Amino acid sequence: MTTHRAPEPAAGPTQPVERAVMAGLALAVLAGVAWTAGMIYTLVEWPF
Repeated sequence: MTTHRAPEPAAGPTQPVERAVMAGLALAVLAGVAWTAGMIYTLVEWPF
């Protein structure tokens, strides 16, 4: 005799947390690139 089991959800409960972590990492990378570009600009434009 078979028993009926509810199907497992496709997205687990960690999906929203994973999305927030990936968004935070993307923002951190973007901030790092902007900081690096700012430092390069400062060094290039610095009056020697």
